[in-house]
Amino acid sequence: MNIFTQIKTFLLNKEHHTFWMWIYPVASIVLAFICGGLMLLLLDLNPISIYRTMLVMTFNDPYSIGEIFVKSIPLMLSALSFAFAFKAGLFNIGADGQFYMGALAAVIVSLKLSFLNPVAILLIAFVFSVIAGSLWSGISGYLKAKYNANEIIITIMLNYIAFQIVNFMVNGPIKEQIGAYPQTDPIPRHAHLPILLPRTRLHWGLLLGLLFVALFYVILMKTTLGFKIRAVGLNSNAAEYGGIHTKQVLIMTMLLTGIYAGVAGFIEINGVQHILIQGFAPNIGGEGTIIALLAYTNPIGIVIASIFFGFLKVGANIIQQTSKVPTDAITMIEGFVVIFVLISYYLQAQMMQRRSKRLIARQAHQKQGL
Repeated sequence: MNIFTQIKTFLLNKEHHTFWMWIYPVASIVLAFICGGLMLLLLDLNPISIYRTMLVMTFNDPYSIGEIFVKSIPLMLSALSFAFAFKAGLFNIGADGQFYMGALAAVIVSLKLSFLNPVAILLIAFVFSVIAGSLWSGISGYLKAKYNANEIIITIMLNYIAFQIVNFMVNGPIKEQIGAYPQTDPIPRHAHLPILLPRTRLHWGLLLGLLFVALFYVILMKTTLGFKIRAVGLNSNAAEYGGIHTKQVLIMTMLLTGIYAGVAGFIEINGVQHILIQGFAPNIGGEGTIIALLAYTNPIGIVIASIFFGFLKVGANIIQQTSKVPTDAITMIEGFVVIFVLISYYLQAQMMQRRSKRLIARQAHQKQGL
């Protein structure tokens, strides 16, 4: 049983989500900070002092607090993109590509339709980002349903194709008119998402992101489609036998999952960057995957974990500015979180196997007694 099968088996088994879904993530984070502290000691740095400075300076400044949420929004949507596909038993590793296609659509609309009023331009940019992200993820859904292609490989390949498309566009058709950098012209100010908190960069994209968190729950738990998605994720053969068209469900799931990443691209362009630069947001998808796994694909857990990762990013920048400590010294905590999350899934999968064996042995013993 490989790591992907172990993760799928555990996460789709609700019996183990009540207690362990909180204990293991917290333990993973605590152990990650301990290991990060040990690494800081090896660099002759005081981890307690650095952690205290990071915590105090981050939450003492309204701008820094706003930045935590700014950083967390694309991570949250990327994590939801992975989690939504996972409910159908699919591994969407292509959030990066879907994010880039959504961002590309947003910047093209914002630049080409700059003559429109703010509401119209934002609405159209949003719609086209949704379409771009959805269609890009839909490719892997179609190939999975039609040819049973491995969605992990397909989505990773589509990431690289999306990167190259964006690189081509910012070096050619939509390259800035004045200058030689691989980037677009800035989008007009009236195409920016309105600021939510004065004197910060926190924008209305936060509310849009939280709306999609609610939609995640409503679609999966309150609709017929959501029931079909969860049924296919639990047992596709049984779902097919029960009259569910699993291939249609797989395609629809991947179309919907790309919407989350596409919206993240729209929010990042119109809310934060206001310009599309080659390689402007690396590894959004990878971090989103880790956040989804850390949160056991629970939407509320994803919001909390995204804020935590946003805190790490802002804290790392503050520490670098105030203590001259490299940001890698803090961001390596993310790496330790990854390690301990994977270890926790392995341990929990082993616990499940041992529990199942004991149950089978007990039932066999009872039958022999009869």
